[in-house]
Amino acid sequence: MVKSMTGFGRWESSDENRRILVEIKAVNHRYLDFGIKMPKKFYLFESRVRGLMKEYAVRGKIDIFVTYEDYTEDRVSLKFNKTLASEYMQSFQMMSEEFGIPNDITVSRLASFPDVFTMEHSEEDEDQLWELLEGALRRAGELFAEQRLHEGEQLQKDILDKLSSMEEWVSFIEARSPEVVKEYQQRLETRMREILEDKNVDEARLMTEVAVFSDKTCVDEETVRLRSHIGAMKKALTENSTESVGRKLDFLAQEMNREANTILSKCNNMDISQTAIQLKTEIEKIREQVQNIE
Repeated sequence: MVKSMTGFGRWESSDENRRILVEIKAVNHRYLDFGIKMPKKFYLFESRVRGLMKEYAVRGKIDIFVTYEDYTEDRVSLKFNKTLASEYMQSFQMMSEEFGIPNDITVSRLASFPDVFTMEHSEEDEDQLWELLEGALRRAGELFAEQRLHEGEQLQKDILDKLSSMEEWVSFIEARSPEVVKEYQQRLETRMREILEDKNVDEARLMTEVAVFSDKTCVDEETVRLRSHIGAMKKALTENSTESVGRKLDFLAQEMNREANTILSKCNNMDISQTAIQLKTEIEKIREQVQNIE
């Protein structure tokens, strides 16, 4: 099963007292990395959030945003700090006596000073709060996973099409390589006859030169390994497994690129060179797509 590392999931739930919104966004990343932004009252659930999200992703840079609003009025109360207010009044009285100026502090002015009045939120039940958050996370996570799976299916189809094209090019190289050796033998024999002016050609020397050329330009090992890597990638893309395949696909793409480079360096024929360049171009496209697979 192929999954993309990019995805988005959003879920909002509310009732007459509360509203919670969860958004999950992800992009490709070498490992699993979380970025979590949520209100302070949810901080104690951070480890639980991380553990829950591991059910929906194995790799990727995942950002989770939680917005919470509480409309319940009885959870907010106004607190009067009598001790602090008394200290304010004592300080004002001392200033009045020290500088000989009237103490004109009124109740409304005293109330405006910092921390004389504070808003306090009553503690909510931890289990209920987690139940609310977990429900929203799971629904957003399911939508997030569905999108990643859908994008993964599109990537899978495109990569498989590219691999099929590569197999055709490998077949062309396999068929063309022996012909190149034969053409070289014919050219060499013709050249030797021209130089020797139709005298007997040293067949042993001719076959030795052809053998050396064949050995230098032979790409049989490279095409066999390239076919093996293509087959392994197809199998990884199509097998019904829940394991992450992104790293394996990335490794196979690197190995395919290595074989294509070797073919390009060995070939002594324009047709094979152009085909090897096509292979490298297609492999590079696959590598870019593989970078986004979980």
